[in-house]
Amino acid sequence: MKVLQFTPPAPKEDSVIVDEDFLTHFYNHFHRHKQLQITLILKGKGTLMVGNYSQAFRPNEVYILGPNQPHMFKSEPGHFTNPRLGNAHAIHIFFDLERIPKAFLALPEMESISRFLDLIQNGLQLPAEHTEYVAKILKSLEDKTNLDRLLAVIQLFQYFSKEVKGWKSLQTGFADYSFSDSDGMRMNDVFQYTLDHYAEPITLDKIADIAHITPHAFCKYFKKHTRKTYNTFLNEIRINEACKRIINSSNDGISSIAYSTGFNSATNFNRVFRKTTGMSPSDYIREYKSK
Repeated sequence: MKVLQFTPPAPKEDSVIVDEDFLTHFYNHFHRHKQLQITLILKGKGTLMVGNYSQAFRPNEVYILGPNQPHMFKSEPGHFTNPRLGNAHAIHIFFDLERIPKAFLALPEMESISRFLDLIQNGLQLPAEHTEYVAKILKSLEDKTNLDRLLAVIQLFQYFSKEVKGWKSLQTGFADYSFSDSDGMRMNDVFQYTLDHYAEPITLDKIADIAHITPHAFCKYFKKHTRKTYNTFLNEIRINEACKRIINSSNDGISSIAYSTGFNSATNFNRVFRKTTGMSPSDYIREYKSK
């Protein structure tokens, strides 16, 4: 439950670690590790939380998470109610940037890669048009030798730095992820409770009780660590879930989705949806169906 260093299992001599998950659900605890992480989602859906940011994730998406960046891939409830091996399938690449000598990154040939690595500290999502090409490379790493694997990752960084435009930032305004161990446990408990109970009325007293502090202290604490109010965060979780339901269901009406994701009225849902996504639910449906 702590946001502590997580060490991917691999021989010490391996600079690039390839870990393929083929599980009933993703590792759904808020955690971090010193390695940069590249993740290709092959199967499974849910909510990705990176620091104070959250969004839906789905198959055929690639994410880059910075070193020591707290994160969690929270599987959809269906992964748990109907657990089957392979519900969650992903390839994770771990690479410790501290093992790259500074003199090497200072080489003229490494200039673009060095600039790119400075950008990943807060997390990035690869634009969809590059997924097929990058996925092919990530899938091939398992069969490469140590040196070939390292060279392939460096070439991948070169591709990221030169060819990819329009990265999606996994950040909402703050870059300090230096949670202490006690803060990590507290934030993890708050995130987990919110993800599990977003469809229910969550009062300030209740969520403050989960964090084991007073409501007044909780408001200051949450705003300090996330740069947003808890109510804003809760609404983002609810809207993320509403977007998934809109995409995955052709029968549920807007009002039904609004009430099932924790909103007390369709009017309030429409207002929050527009504020969060920049469009109305009906516009969102039309845009999705046009793709």
